[in-house]
Amino acid sequence: MKSTDVARSIKAEQNKKKAKMYARFFKTGKGEYGEDDVFLGLTVPQQRTIAKQYKDLPLKEIEILLHSTYHEFRLVALLILVLQYEHGDEKIKKSIAIFYTKQFRWINNWDLVDLSAYKILGDWLRDKDKAPLSCYAQSTHLWTKRIAIVATYACIRHNHLDDTFTVSEILLHDEHDLIHKAVGWMLREAGKKDVVQLERFLKKHYMTMPRTMLRYAIEKFWEEKRQRYLKGMI
Repeated sequence: MKSTDVARSIKAEQNKKKAKMYARFFKTGKGEYGEDDVFLGLTVPQQRTIAKQYKDLPLKEIEILLHSTYHEFRLVALLILVLQYEHGDEKIKKSIAIFYTKQFRWINNWDLVDLSAYKILGDWLRDKDKAPLSCYAQSTHLWTKRIAIVATYACIRHNHLDDTFTVSEILLHDEHDLIHKAVGWMLREAGKKDVVQLERFLKKHYMTMPRTMLRYAIEKFWEEKRQRYLKGMI
């Protein structure tokens, strides 16, 4: 089983019309966050199907796919990694988590991060020291920072919220909209588990945090309370 076999399966499903649409949606123009990313036009369900077909692909072949300029090659590689991690023993999980942390350069669009970070890195660190996430959050690399906050979703799902608030505070005044959205998303998810803890965080920071981040964080609040936060009346 080789990366070339996976590549053939992906290219057999390419759709030029969807590829153009995805290129616009994922901001691949000059100066945009997805600059130079190349799409073949496959849907995520199509890529999940291919990943399942090649779930036993060796790590060295996964790495070849992950270093491709084609977006779908990278996403399929990550989906295979997730499958191998989820079905692996402790030794396999550790090797995949370590491998993942060495690939941040190639996990370089928001869907790649969101479909893999919490399922691999977040899960691996869930019962371990979370200090690496704070380090990643202080990176100058956009996607490393997004990985840091999205990885905390694994902790949220197991009712451990402190790390989400710690990483969120580090990223509170980041300038990029994709970080605002990711932090707001994780704060909202944390609030589903403990709204009191979320409001404690918001009351401390809502006047200065980016509006997009705030809007995402309070999305599940009832309308009257949402408006009080938005109008600075808490």
